[in-house]
Amino acid sequence: MADREHLTVGIDPGSSAVKVAILRSRAGKDAKLLSQSVQRIRRRKVADVVSAGFEEACAAAGVKPKDFDYVASTGDGDAVGFRTGHFYSMTTHARGALFFDPTARAALDIGGLHARGLKMSEEGRVLSHRMTSQCASGSGQFLENIARYLGVPLDDVGELSKQSQSPEKVSSICAVLAETDVINMVARGISTSDILKGIHMSIGGRLVQLLRAVGAEGNVVITGGLSKDVGMVAAIEQLFAEEKTKKTKKQHAEVVIKTFPDGILAGAVGAALLGAYRYEQLEKKGRAAAVLAQASV
Repeated sequence: MADREHLTVGIDPGSSAVKVAILRSRAGKDAKLLSQSVQRIRRRKVADVVSAGFEEACAAAGVKPKDFDYVASTGDGDAVGFRTGHFYSMTTHARGALFFDPTARAALDIGGLHARGLKMSEEGRVLSHRMTSQCASGSGQFLENIARYLGVPLDDVGELSKQSQSPEKVSSICAVLAETDVINMVARGISTSDILKGIHMSIGGRLVQLLRAVGAEGNVVITGGLSKDVGMVAAIEQLFAEEKTKKTKKQHAEVVIKTFPDGILAGAVGAALLGAYRYEQLEKKGRAAAVLAQASV
């Protein structure tokens, strides 16, 4: 029936990790996150990681694959061969951001290969968006490469960056040239924390521009893998604070950065919520059973 709860799962295969979120909700509302899984891809086949993540999340929630009303994919949907339907990642990240903060009207998705700014309505409809160019210097993969060169575990990058006293700015927005800058910094004896803070400020500058380009204002939720990087978040907040002190003719809207422990799951959460809504629409038309049967073939 249309007023009953629905069990749905969102699966978000990205460039470096597969995220899975199992939710129980009513038409995408009153949602509760039952379980989750985040598994790094590394050198495994993406489809194998999807299966492992799905099985892990099902075990944690105490449910079986046959229990789901809708299996929704986003991101690299082709890796989810058993999906019921697919949703674009812009829409899922917008909806996922609203799950974490219903007052948010913008989101900043910082993924492994790209970053994008989104402005959305209170219902989660994307009103405008901008994405970084093909250059990887505004992405998580670029930061991971720098951390590997510096010999720093990725989980320690954020805290080390926050310890910086004199950040060394990266002069180039090109990933290849920026890595050359870092090599030169190491040779000059620049501290690891100052290098990382400089990298964060360089990436942060591009991300702030994305948010300004889409007209972001009010609460902005950071989603994606770098939502857990406290150094990246601190750099973005610092850049917005510095923006206020600059004397310019153009007045910028107030922006408040919001982060959540499960922000990396935003795409998967949004997909699960949209799956519940899609299922109810199909149910009203009497097509739900046929769509699910076709998906299981």
